[in-house]
This record gives sequence, structure tokens and C-alpha cells, in this order.
Amino acid sequence: MKQNLGYRGWFYFRMGWATYFAFILAAINSLVVTYYLAIENLPILKEIFPTFLSYVVIAIIVGIPLLTFTGYVHYKKSGSYKAEADVNIESNPHMYRMLQNSEKLLQLNLEMFDLLSKLSPNEKISDSELEKISKLKQNLLDYMNDKTIDK
Repeated sequence: MKQNLGYRGWFYFRMGWATYFAFILAAINSLVVTYYLAIENLPILKEIFPTFLSYVVIAIIVGIPLLTFTGYVHYKKSGSYKAEADVNIESNPHMYRMLQNSEKLLQLNLEMFDLLSKLSPNEKISDSELEKISKLKQNLLDYMNDKTIDK
């Protein structure tokens, strides 16, 4: 982890900047620019928003629910978040590795379930099943010995 300290610091800086500082600064900038360049110069809008404070209050009252709904639609109702998540999993070797590991665990759990269901009523395990278990065990041992982040 010490070898990645610079990259980790860079990542935390970018997240802090993009998520918090730039977000707040962009919101303030948008409110100031739209009010003083657009609303203040248009008499009809100036009647609706007589002061900058009234504009900010109305923008917050309307904007927060509207943007919250937009975020909800992005995550729950559109395909854009699924596509984003797919790209993140495909491009992140750690996530890809977890996906592969879970596939192996499912295979192992199914095999164990089959064996336990046979042992419960005192059935015998056949030679082919024992061979299958040995192959699966060797497969898992090979997998564990060869595993790396990228494969």
C-alpha cells in the first residue's frame, strides 16, 4: 500500500474536489451567473425574482426535488447506471476478480449441496462422484494458487 500512497492521495484529492468543492462552487457560480446575466436583464424574470435571495430560495425549493428525482431516474429507471456499473466492473480488475471468485464459490456450493443431500438419507457416493469431487478440489486449488488480480 505504501507504494500507492501518491496515487491514493491523488485519488482522495480528486474525489474531495469533484464531489464537494467543485459541486458547491459550481452551484454558487450557476446561481450567480444566471441571476446577474439573465434574470437581472429581463424585466419579466425580474418581476418573478426581484432579488438574488428570492431566486436562490426558489431555485433550492424547485431544484433539490427536481435533481433528486433526476438522480433517482438515473439509478433506478434508466439503463445508464447499469451501463456505467458494467463498465466499472469490466475495467476494475478487483471487481472482475470478485465476480470470478463468486462463480467458483457457486460451483463449489452446488456440488457440496448435492453431496450433502446424498449423505443425508445414507446414500453412497459413487466413484464418478468422488472423481468429480477430486477434480473440483484440484480445480479450486489450481485456481487459488494461480489467482492474480488480472486473471
